[in-house]
Amino acid sequence: MRDYLPLLIVGGIIGLIAIVFIVAYATMKDKKEAIGFDRNMKDSDITRRLLAYARPHWKNLLLVCLLMAVSIVYDIVSPLIVGSIEKMFHQDFTMPRLLGAVTVYACALVVSLVSGYFQAILLQKTGQKIISSLREDVFTHIETLSHNQLHHIPVGKLVTRVTYDTEAISNMFTGLLVNLLKNCFIVLGVFVAMLCLNYTLTLMVLCFVPFVLLFTIIFRKFSRRAHRRVKDGTTSVNTFLSENLSGMKITQVFCREKKKLEEFDTLNDRLSKAKQQQILVFGIFRPLVYMLYISSVLCLLYLSGMGYVKDREWLGQVITSSTVVTFYMYISKFFNPIQNLAEQFNRLQSAYASAEKIFTILDTTPEVVDAPDAIELERVEGRITFEHVWFAYVEGEWILKDVSFDIAPGETVAFVGATGAGKTTILSLLCRNYDIQKGRILLDGIDITHIKIASLRRHFGQMLQDVFLFAGTVRSNILLHGEGISDEEIMDVCRYVNADTFISRLPHGLDEEVRERGNNFSAGQRQLISFARTIIHQPDVIILDEATANIDSETEVLIQNSLEKIMSIGTMLIVAHRLSTVRKADRIILLSHGEIAEEGSHEELLKLGGKYYTLYHNQQHKEALSGNSYA
Repeated sequence: MRDYLPLLIVGGIIGLIAIVFIVAYATMKDKKEAIGFDRNMKDSDITRRLLAYARPHWKNLLLVCLLMAVSIVYDIVSPLIVGSIEKMFHQDFTMPRLLGAVTVYACALVVSLVSGYFQAILLQKTGQKIISSLREDVFTHIETLSHNQLHHIPVGKLVTRVTYDTEAISNMFTGLLVNLLKNCFIVLGVFVAMLCLNYTLTLMVLCFVPFVLLFTIIFRKFSRRAHRRVKDGTTSVNTFLSENLSGMKITQVFCREKKKLEEFDTLNDRLSKAKQQQILVFGIFRPLVYMLYISSVLCLLYLSGMGYVKDREWLGQVITSSTVVTFYMYISKFFNPIQNLAEQFNRLQSAYASAEKIFTILDTTPEVVDAPDAIELERVEGRITFEHVWFAYVEGEWILKDVSFDIAPGETVAFVGATGAGKTTILSLLCRNYDIQKGRILLDGIDITHIKIASLRRHFGQMLQDVFLFAGTVRSNILLHGEGISDEEIMDVCRYVNADTFISRLPHGLDEEVRERGNNFSAGQRQLISFARTIIHQPDVIILDEATANIDSETEVLIQNSLEKIMSIGTMLIVAHRLSTVRKADRIILLSHGEIAEEGSHEELLKLGGKYYTLYHNQQHKEALSGNSYA
């Protein structure tokens, strides 16, 4: 039987050589594949950054590790206890000794179960705190991105990062890492115990280990790729749903349901295939590991049986029935963690693929940030100055060209012109939604790049054409900037902007429910709520961007009346296509192709007889034909 020893050694060496070659091959392929992905982070970098979130909770995690150690000790010791019980039936069997051994085994089992329970509870609580911190960081970082960056990232992708991807990482912190560590220690502990019990049978088991490592390396390679495809497919589906559910009315109006279904089917099939590939990779790996386990058990039974028949000795070591029973349990405990490692490794790849996506967002540097010497602006008079401002959304395609003007505190200035002339762009630049390429923008003589963004925007009140209302109540949408304002003060502001007319008719008044995007209110009602939301915090500079567009004539009369009141609050900037809205402005600036073409009051520009004169009379003619003249 000693002839088996060289075969075992040779088999182990061949397996190790195969592992070296496959590791080198897999590494080279990974480097080539990295080019094909948008972001391909190293596992070590991902682990380092994820563990940074766990560092503040190290005390809880240390306690989890201590509780885990109890379970590890049980897994290593329990086969020895069972082996000793089996040995009793052949040597000095007595009922008290049997009951004592069974009691020890039962107590060890109970202690292991109790420690496992507290470990799971503590780990879940700690894991949820960690993932909550990560989720807050992702959302906070998204809030810092500029308008330009947010326009280039689909909403569905951002939603996926904050929800689906963080949930995948949550699974890692709430059990995956600890169980991976536990299984590694169990494998190591069981190996040492087997080596002490019978080194020859342990050598037989080691012949299968290189193949386990080989399958694991191959599995890692294909599993990571499969998980990336699943993440990308999920993001594409969520992005499509976010856009098309919001635009479902347009789809139905133009009868494009069938076309949209075909597009969804394409994305859905792509995700389905990615999922199938993911399942296939895992479905092949686990049976292969199980096959190695069964093979090792068969070899154990055959070789130990041969040794048991031939004077109970094999390769110079005695093999008893208790040794066989103990070794059988050890082999099970040796391969079961490896099989669990397969499933856990599968989930770990999912978490790492999600982490790649999340860290890609977190590593996106905001385009508009505070300067190191930025200051807080406590008080604003409202003087606005543009000095030779040049701006382009796309490099080389100038939207504003050498624009200069000065607005005095308390002055009302209107910007008019054709679509694309740069009217709305001026207002966006003033609030630093974008940064200019050339020139300077000053607020009260201070360059706005030297003012903290939050402080700057706090002094502006903006009313846009597309009013966005959040799900909640009328009150919560008016008090968007903060709390601490009484209902009486809210209603005073609502009366000031003529919003009280419809709010008082609502069944629940200020507590009336506002559904998603405010779709249970008309465009005019949403606009009046926006007026109240802006005025209630008493801004120093008021911005109206097409605030009277797309509303009915009755509501426009209310808004026109509100505008006359609002003009007395402070500096006001107005962008409007309806020139009837800007007739009472102190000054009108007409933009053409990104440049100031004309400037002056309504009467001055009419006397000039230029572009404004033509634009005004063309609009008057159209409104007269439609019967909607408000001049």
